[in-house]
Amino acid sequence: MESDGDRCSSGGSCNPDVVCEKRLFKSKLSESLVQLACSHHHCAFPLNRNELCIWNTATTQPLRLSGHHYSISALSFGSKINPLLVCSASRERVIVWNLDECTQKVQEGLTPQGILIGTLLGMVLHVRFSPDDQQVAVCAGNRIYMLNAKNEAILAELEGHLGPVTAAEFCTWEKNMLISVSEDRTFKVWDYSNGRLIYQSGVLTAFPLLSLLIDEENKQIITGCAEGQLWIFSLVSDHNYRCVAHINLKKKQEIFCNKVWKSGKEIGEGRNTSKLCKASNTRLKGSVETSLPVLLIEHCDFLVCFHNEENISSAPNTSYFWIGTSTGLLIINLANFELEGFLSYKDYSDLSIRFAGSCALTRKAVNGKVLCLITSMFEDMIAVLEVNLAALVRSQRSDFLLCGNENSLSVIARCSLLANSPLCKGLKKNLKEPYSKTLGVKSKVKDQPLVFRSKIKSSGYTAAPQMTMFSPNNNLKKNEVSKWKTSCKRKNKEYPLESYPPIKYEKEISVTCKPSPICCIQYSGDGEMLACGLADKTILIFNSNLTNTYNVFSGHDGAVNSVGWSHDKKWLVSASEDRTLRVWSVCNNEPALILGKEKFRKSVGFAQFYFIDAFILLCCGAEFHLLSFHLDKTKDDLKRYKQRSVCKLVQKFPMASTMEITSLSAVNDFYSYIVLTAGSNRALEVFDLNAGCSTAVIPEVHTRSVHQICQNKGSSFSTQQPEAYNLFMTTAAGDGIKLWDLRTLRCERRFEGHSSCCYPCGIAVSPCGRFIASGSDDKCAYIYEMRSSTFSYKLGTHTESVISVTFNPSSPQRPSNICCAVAAILLSTYNFKLLRKKFHQFSLTAVVCSNAGFV
Repeated sequence: MESDGDRCSSGGSCNPDVVCEKRLFKSKLSESLVQLACSHHHCAFPLNRNELCIWNTATTQPLRLSGHHYSISALSFGSKINPLLVCSASRERVIVWNLDECTQKVQEGLTPQGILIGTLLGMVLHVRFSPDDQQVAVCAGNRIYMLNAKNEAILAELEGHLGPVTAAEFCTWEKNMLISVSEDRTFKVWDYSNGRLIYQSGVLTAFPLLSLLIDEENKQIITGCAEGQLWIFSLVSDHNYRCVAHINLKKKQEIFCNKVWKSGKEIGEGRNTSKLCKASNTRLKGSVETSLPVLLIEHCDFLVCFHNEENISSAPNTSYFWIGTSTGLLIINLANFELEGFLSYKDYSDLSIRFAGSCALTRKAVNGKVLCLITSMFEDMIAVLEVNLAALVRSQRSDFLLCGNENSLSVIARCSLLANSPLCKGLKKNLKEPYSKTLGVKSKVKDQPLVFRSKIKSSGYTAAPQMTMFSPNNNLKKNEVSKWKTSCKRKNKEYPLESYPPIKYEKEISVTCKPSPICCIQYSGDGEMLACGLADKTILIFNSNLTNTYNVFSGHDGAVNSVGWSHDKKWLVSASEDRTLRVWSVCNNEPALILGKEKFRKSVGFAQFYFIDAFILLCCGAEFHLLSFHLDKTKDDLKRYKQRSVCKLVQKFPMASTMEITSLSAVNDFYSYIVLTAGSNRALEVFDLNAGCSTAVIPEVHTRSVHQICQNKGSSFSTQQPEAYNLFMTTAAGDGIKLWDLRTLRCERRFEGHSSCCYPCGIAVSPCGRFIASGSDDKCAYIYEMRSSTFSYKLGTHTESVISVTFNPSSPQRPSNICCAVAAILLSTYNFKLLRKKFHQFSLTAVVCSNAGFV
């Protein structure tokens, strides 16, 4: 045995503070493919095949324990510190050692003895102590033996795997639950007290499952295979062990290195990280390796190491874990399933081992550093590494965080308008009405009816025309508009922030008699009205109870792409495939403003009111337009068909390196300078309209183009923390939902579970900011909690794909009225679905819409 002592690796171009080789041991034979163990300041590994070696970082000489005649194949530390137990297993015996007693006997010159708890069980690949250290799970062959940790006794024998069992873990919150993975590519859940099999998964992959970890905080299991794939399953009681995520480590590693290299190249080629990841990326592309075996999955104290870092943030309930592979260590964020750090053994020239055959890590970090124990895959060496977690992540993560923003962005406006701001210029424009000009004396004479007496019936010049031209026959009652005005005056209570989402539907309302897909749906700010844009070129207005149709707007020559309410709920803006934009008065059937085809070369994909109804935003092609407008409210029956409203272009903002803007989002409920756009180049760009320029770009937001950006806008009936409004979501076909923070421009959480491979399924966030609703291809709507990556509720009973959702922003007014609503759109069932769930004295209502109606 030799020790090279403490030595730091310069790594050539690498940061020498990232990793340090604390100790190097040499064995007579290779100790590859052995379960190693680390706990606090202790490392346990086999030496010379049958000798157990325990090294304490506080001492110079390791503790050697003899008791095995055959090669030690598995090691594990106990869960408790006092006393600290270690279990060693070989094919002929399983021994439990008390390290305190063994150390005392060695000091007294005696030979330490362990407790023999099992004999002749076969080839042992994995051992694990129970949470109370009273039992030991021994994985030998295709069986799991539950042994007493104090004497030789087999308490249970679990049989059912078709291949060797490679790992097993105890569930701490469920009594008598054990989970195991095997080379038969499945995982099983056991009740080990009576030897009963609770659940058996299907075959996950074509490669053996090698490692397993139970995440207690999120109640999930993570398992990895020999080909570099990770699976995460939920252990929540009513989730039925559903798959939360599937991660390809090779792709994640390549994307990570590309990001670090590109950002390092922008900052300067002198950065060490840029060179490091450029070399690593080159090796990845030209690598001849066909697999990336997951040797270890362990918890990571990521946030503990960065509690003083201002630029490090994470979503609530975020967990991190280490992935030990044959080529290096990776840090995975369990919230967004992204790579946070990557350490390659090859990149540090002073490290003695370049390819690891086995790996173990300490769960708790000490002074921001963790111990890593690795054995060489081909040589007879064992190394103890000390990894500085903060230095590792800071050297890489700080590079690909978007630079140039010394002050973090904020959705809420934090300063006054600049003098040269496009917003300031647009507000100062005097949009005079074309009829206000004085062209002579004759123009001052007003047109009046022939009879001026109030009690004599007029000749008809001031009355509305008998025939309504260019308007559909919508069969509306005269008193419906007055009812709507009265309902808007009702006072609403504060939105219940602790309410539950609706999960049951009650009724179905037909929208159209002919098949016509519903393209978009939107609630007004007070929650009293619901606008629905259809592919048959019409726009329908419903009350929130879905009992009456208040208005029908017709005039577009193509499918309606988007509808948006004004802040005062009096106007509705719509965009269509016919390359026109129209602004409608809720109380009138005729558009107050029309922007025709001569204004736009392509179809208008999205339009909305902005800056508390001061502007209109719309996207057309690869740019979005900022328009100032004036809507004429005067009534002149003689000139009712002549457009009296005015709209002027303030400025066009092109999105860089894209062919088309696929989504746009901005806040209209309060003053905000931020506009978010997503393009066909899969990038997301942040515009500051106060400065009048683009301020940040996030490349490769999804694997496909983002089809919707959804901001946490809250509502006038709910109050959230100011920081919550900086959160926004993006979604793309086949790539789930991502939660972003505008302050850091990082993905904080990822939501998966719904299917969105065929259609651009929409998303919405609740006014309380606690829930996210999503459409899906599988004819269901899904509801996620903001703190969980897997869905909480699955709303079925639909006949076609759900492609759009929305929440009602208002609060309950009385026990029988609406408390919370969610709407979703289907493609060919042509109806809305009304969902309701009662809690306390209120009832929750949700709306799910399909192509032609409500349910």
